[in-house]
Amino acid sequence: MATRMAAYYTRLRKVLRHIDTHLADELTAAHLSEVAALSKYHFHRQFSALLGIGVYRYIQLRRMKRAAFQLAFRLEQPITDIAIANGYDSPEAFSRAFKRCLGQTPSGFRRLPQWWAWHEAYHPIMASEARHMQHLIPQEAVSLIEFPATRLVAMAHQGHPALIGNTVRRFIAWRKGKQLPPHRHATFNVLYTDPAESPPADFRMDIGVATELSVAGNGEGLFEIILPAGRCAVLRHIGSDDTLAASVHYLYAVWLPQSGETLRDFPLYCQRVRFFPDVAEHEAITDIFLPLL
Repeated sequence: MATRMAAYYTRLRKVLRHIDTHLADELTAAHLSEVAALSKYHFHRQFSALLGIGVYRYIQLRRMKRAAFQLAFRLEQPITDIAIANGYDSPEAFSRAFKRCLGQTPSGFRRLPQWWAWHEAYHPIMASEARHMQHLIPQEAVSLIEFPATRLVAMAHQGHPALIGNTVRRFIAWRKGKQLPPHRHATFNVLYTDPAESPPADFRMDIGVATELSVAGNGEGLFEIILPAGRCAVLRHIGSDDTLAASVHYLYAVWLPQSGETLRDFPLYCQRVRFFPDVAEHEAITDIFLPLL
């Protein structure tokens, strides 16, 4: 029975990845049923029964998520290009759909994103995938490395995790002004607290870039932090940040007890290797580092 269910979920994952990679295309239920190798007469019901959300609503929310990230974090992308990249024939059709979904026009969201409304709109996908789509981590996924001391210039986010997009926007604007592109200067997050366990007001995460640039008198709230040299367990997380917590949980709850290793007195941190929305969400890469003695 377990093997049959695993095969069934594999079909559905194939469909979700296909949607994620083809958001600019026409995505019909008939075509998606072929991708899943399921009957077109039953695909709608099978999809909604497993995910708790209809296929067309799922596609719309996926398009709106990528569009929102492009509007908020890729300010150089014209709104017309974002509309076309997410399957809309015209900026007007995109604007109407975006406003119905998020309560703001695309240009309004670009100026001042209302992240609470975004999280509320996107929650059905996060909840359904958390319930039904197990995040699989192979046993050989964790490796041990010697991490070199790395200096970061960082900006702290303190407060509700839902509002981290505002801090990210400020940080992106600063690093663009300083010509510190991600392909030449690695991007790191230092995770001081667990958002699932700490009060939202106590959540703290630093967003940093590897650079020797001075931050003296910057006026932007930036500071220097050193990621110390030392042994680390590293787990490569591939996919959405929605399942990043599952990878972190695996490190602490499964790998660490079996490894016999002892943790070092430094927070968990991660490196952003490939970024959504520049790549399809299931192709994003984040390396998670667990400091060890």
